[in-house]
Amino acid sequence: MFFSIIIPLYNRPQEIDELLFTLTRQSYTQFEVLVIEDGSVNDAKAVVEKYSNKLDLKYYVKANEGQGFTRNYGFERAKGDYFVIFDSDCLIPEDYLEIVKDYLLAQGLDAYGGPDAAHDSFTPVQKAISYAMTSPFTTGGIRGNAKHIGQFHPRSFNMGVSRVVWEKVGGFILTRLGEDIEYSIRIHEHGFKIGLIPAAKVYHKRRTSFAQFYKQLHFFGRARINIYKHFPSELKLVHFFPAVFTVGTLLTIVLHFIYPPLAYLCDAGIFLFFFLIFCHSWQVNRSVHVAFLSIIAAFIQLGAYGMGFIQDFVKRVVLKSA
Repeated sequence: MFFSIIIPLYNRPQEIDELLFTLTRQSYTQFEVLVIEDGSVNDAKAVVEKYSNKLDLKYYVKANEGQGFTRNYGFERAKGDYFVIFDSDCLIPEDYLEIVKDYLLAQGLDAYGGPDAAHDSFTPVQKAISYAMTSPFTTGGIRGNAKHIGQFHPRSFNMGVSRVVWEKVGGFILTRLGEDIEYSIRIHEHGFKIGLIPAAKVYHKRRTSFAQFYKQLHFFGRARINIYKHFPSELKLVHFFPAVFTVGTLLTIVLHFIYPPLAYLCDAGIFLFFFLIFCHSWQVNRSVHVAFLSIIAAFIQLGAYGMGFIQDFVKRVVLKSA
């Protein structure tokens, strides 16, 4: 089995350096790497050239179109039996391709996704963000999880599709705002077999600050409504949880001014929720510091997603704006 690893890149020379280094250490070596610079101002040409004699590596530069269409650009030029998609801020374990190859051969998957985790080298903030994005107490509990709700939709930070899928289904028709979910829904509709490979994890660095994390999760909340506009049945009750949390938090603040006794009861519920997050993160990360930061990260994850969800729900569903 020959893999084509496709990596869209936008102004991330340091991140692609770290990712490519991890690919030089893969135990399974039957793969090529396609790095596609998507209209970057701060390009990574010099960084990529360092690995030209260490990897079967191709570097392309194109006008900015967004990650979905940039992956299509890579699909069109890939020669592998299987196309593997990574975000440029991922670190890949040495046995990743070995695990994927064995699982695909054993299970006959046409497309797959894998989970993400925090690497020991991550900063405390990055570890807290990783926790928030994978925690059972947040929406992370339904991403990259063997106990996911409904159909499993791989996420494009760690996703693979066979060449047959590409030839039959095509590529991404959205370039952002939930493009990976939309793509996996179409793969399902064509009758292909999609599954989670639990051991095929990547270390996803995500954002390096809470401000960047807020912006990203606000975008994710909007993306859920974009998916709803294409596939109404894909909007589940669980997707409203961040919006309910956001509205509930705002109402609690208002209640402090108009009916304090009820506000105190709500405060107790919120405190208990975040105390559970603190305890679970402490258990997972073995760090009180990261556990405290996980409270902030979880609050941002739910609040930012909720705000983005509400914004586009009102705009595109209630007001029926484009």
